[in-house]
Amino acid sequence: MIKFENIKLRRGRNILFEQLNWTIYHKQRIGLIGANGSGKTSLFALIMGELEAETGEFTMPARIRLAHVAQETQALPISAREYVLQGDAELCALQIELLHAEEENDGERIAELHEKISVIDGYTATARAAQLLDGLGFSQHEQQQAVSTFSGGWRVRLNLARALMCRSDILLLDEPTNHLDLDAVVWLENWLKNYHGILLIISHDRDFLDHAVDHIAHLSQQKIKLYTGTYSDFEKQRAEFLLLQQAAYEKQQKQIAHIQSFVDRFRAKASKARQAQSRVKAIERMDLVCAVQTESAFQFTFKSPEHCPTPLMTLDDAYIAYGDHTVLRYLNWSLTGKDRIAILGCNGAGKSSFIKLLAGEISPAKGVREASPGLKIGYFAQHQVDHLQLDDSPMLHLKRLAPTYSEQELRTFLGSFGFIGETVFQSIREFSGGEKSRLALALIVWQRPNLLLLDEPTNHLDLEMRQALSIALQEYEGAMILVSHDRYLVRTTTDQLFLVANQELNPFDGDLDDYEKWLLDYRKQQASVKNISTNEKSRKEQRQKDANQREKMRPLLQRIKLLEMDMEKNQRDFLKTETILADNTIYADDQKNKLQTTLAKQVELKKKMERLEEEWLQACVERDNLQ
Repeated sequence: MIKFENIKLRRGRNILFEQLNWTIYHKQRIGLIGANGSGKTSLFALIMGELEAETGEFTMPARIRLAHVAQETQALPISAREYVLQGDAELCALQIELLHAEEENDGERIAELHEKISVIDGYTATARAAQLLDGLGFSQHEQQQAVSTFSGGWRVRLNLARALMCRSDILLLDEPTNHLDLDAVVWLENWLKNYHGILLIISHDRDFLDHAVDHIAHLSQQKIKLYTGTYSDFEKQRAEFLLLQQAAYEKQQKQIAHIQSFVDRFRAKASKARQAQSRVKAIERMDLVCAVQTESAFQFTFKSPEHCPTPLMTLDDAYIAYGDHTVLRYLNWSLTGKDRIAILGCNGAGKSSFIKLLAGEISPAKGVREASPGLKIGYFAQHQVDHLQLDDSPMLHLKRLAPTYSEQELRTFLGSFGFIGETVFQSIREFSGGEKSRLALALIVWQRPNLLLLDEPTNHLDLEMRQALSIALQEYEGAMILVSHDRYLVRTTTDQLFLVANQELNPFDGDLDDYEKWLLDYRKQQASVKNISTNEKSRKEQRQKDANQREKMRPLLQRIKLLEMDMEKNQRDFLKTETILADNTIYADDQKNKLQTTLAKQVELKKKMERLEEEWLQACVERDNLQ
């Protein structure tokens, strides 16, 4: 049980919560929603002990196990699977003890540790880590790759897998579906159904919340209001609450106006002065009801394309390939000006590659891509924000596209995307991921494309912006091809589904629910194929071979594991010294001894890291030679 009692929490100068009282009970599954800046992430920071309340008391059981998704990942040399395994801190600690016990040949202690590892299901840990990674889109080959080889988005998935690996009592997930595609989102939903602790999720994906939670905590006006049910249930309850609030507000305003009228009429009359004063006090004692206010600052539309040729584009027996690897083949496609299509498919099947082919970013390996002369593409890629000039402002970006328009016209347009006041002149380097995505989308909207190619456009967008985007796309008059894990956006803006599978693109006969069933069957089929392939080998020979290999590798693997743990500890100690040296107070005259000690320690840690890395590399070479 987690309790917030009379909590006052602020971030900088902004008060996020005032007199917050809230109790979270065991096994509750809660989705946290609210406008940007309402305090969702700060609430997580309070629970994790990274932030302290200004007043009030926050309590949580002392031995409770908490898991959360780390925001950053170091470029570690260990494999993805090993990195995820380290999410089970208790198992890692027992394995270290076991290694030391084996070095000391302490038979009794070895037996005791084996029993403890068995109790926490430690001998299936590697298989469980592999399942987590597989569900989040990592192939068997990628699971063996070093963490340092993965891009930022894939490292986010690694951190998610590591958090899920932890046998926790509380699981905190902050935007877990960002950087996931639809098949990974569906897998995560199914995994979370079997989670038995307290689940707290910050998410802007309404379908994901519908599947994952049974309560919604709405953060607004420095308060939290808890609703029972899914996000869809919350929307209904909130709408009813707002209608009642508005009705109560209007009724109260009429009552106040009536009383004020009496006061104005009779205040000057001596015989009525006491009654008038009594009514003034009655108004002052009223618990005033606030008028309903919309929280969304976003409302924009796509202007009609200037012209829309038909067909916009054709593909004639086109292939997509990278070297000798064919991604898609036999692409025969004629895109008309009214097509509104969502592309479905498993991770790595070729969805983004297909979008890139349509956008002209890659050329067909075979066949023909032919674009009509009047084609005007608006392309939003997953990494579209990387193309923005970080030192420039939203106004400057838009001014390049519209040099003849007045500043007021450009301000009005940017305001519909939430850029108001001085933010239109602010360097976007300081913007959040959501603000950058909004700007990239705004630049596309301004250009009036007749074909929209949208590859995961909702990453980093909040619920209000997603709703505004959905409405705008519904009214858009051009053609659209959409790849998105946001099922609400797919359902409300497209009318055709196409499936990428087995190197082909074909119409999908069904809806998103049917696709989820197809995905489940496809995963079972793929697992069955792997099992059949494995069973073709002689099990007896394989077991003998594996046993011999383990016997040879065991001392070496133990050595590598100890070295990796020493490297990780050394890196943590080094970062601590950097934190100390980043504090200006250490350079004061009375801190000279501490400064010299810290600098000396840093030099020592650097030398130690170089030695450990050299030993680790040599051990890895020996391991690879044995394999």
